Formats: sequence, C-alpha cells, structure tokens
Amino acid sequence: VQLQASGGGLVQAGGSLRLSCAASGRPESHDTLGWFRQAPGKGREFVAAIRWSDSATKYSESVKGRFAISGDKAKTTIYVQMNSLKFEDTAVYYCAAGRAYTTGSMDWVRAYQYWGQGTQVTVSS
Repeated sequence: VQLQASGGGLVQAGGSLRLSCAASGRPESHDTLGWFRQAPGKGREFVAAIRWSDSATKYSESVKGRFAISGDKAKTTIYVQMNSLKFEDTAVYYCAAGRAYTTGSMDWVRAYQYWGQGTQVTVSS
C-alpha cells in the first residue's frame, strides 16, 4: 500500500488548510485511514481517523471541533479539513492505513501498518 499525502504549507494562526491522502494498492489490506503528526522533539501523535466499514471517525481531544476528517472510498482518499489552526498544530502530518477492529483502537499507532511520507504544516503565530 502506498500513501501519498499533500496539502501542507504555511498558514497564519486562525487559518485553515486541507490535507489529502491517496492510498493505492491492496485495498483489501486495510479499512482504516488516519492522520498522525509529529512536532520537533515530540513523539507521534494521533490526530484523526476514519474507518470505511462503518464510517466511524475518531479525533484527538486537541483537534476535536476544529478538524474534520472525510473520505472518498471509491478513490481511497481521505481528507482532513483543519480550521482555526494554532501554533501548536505545527508538525509533520502523516497519513496511515491499517485495520482498527474497535473504535478504541483507531488511535493506536500499532493499528496502522502502512505510512505515508508526511507533509509539513507550519502555523505562524
């Protein structure tokens, strides 16, 4: 499975960005697509995920109400609309594909076997 993320960039605090992630190859190998991020000097942090089988979504508390994840299963593409961006949202954003059997596991790094290359999001204060 190959994952191609795009849409990162530089934006002022309070602004918006939309990230996209296109998945190709072996669609039967995964049914959950998600976004993680990693800021300099910090560990990888879950952002949001969507599961195709039941359209379940999950968000981290830090982005809930500001970010919205959506997907186009026919195109095996997911998006995350990021609004009201804050300086602390600055990070490299990674999309990932895997299989989360429960809603509770949708934010587990180990639920995802495939990872994209990351796209930089920089929010200026």
